[in-house]
Amino acid sequence: MSQARLSIRLDLTSGDRIGPGKIVLLEAIRETGSISAGARKIGMSYRRAWLLVEQINEALAQPAVTAAPGGRQGGGAMLTPAGVELIDLYRAIEDTAHVSARDQFRAVEKLARKTPRGKA
Repeated sequence: MSQARLSIRLDLTSGDRIGPGKIVLLEAIRETGSISAGARKIGMSYRRAWLLVEQINEALAQPAVTAAPGGRQGGGAMLTPAGVELIDLYRAIEDTAHVSARDQFRAVEKLARKTPRGKA
């Protein structure tokens, strides 16, 4: 049986937001070296991925992703040090929250229904 999960979204003072979807996309880009390949890996359209990368880059003082245009030489994308640090910080926040709220998660699980809605 799966347990409750914590989903964290950072609401920045600028009004920008960084959540699990953007972090997963950054991780996929880091792994594949490409926005399009990263998007495919996580089942996202290239257009959506590109728009999210733009949002992430605009949210930070330094871009998280740099991209080289495609063509005969290939192209690709890579994370900048700011992008790598963003992933690391986000995952550290998640880990801290999970550890800190372990008892509360157990209490919520006791309150929650035992079967998914719609299944008897």
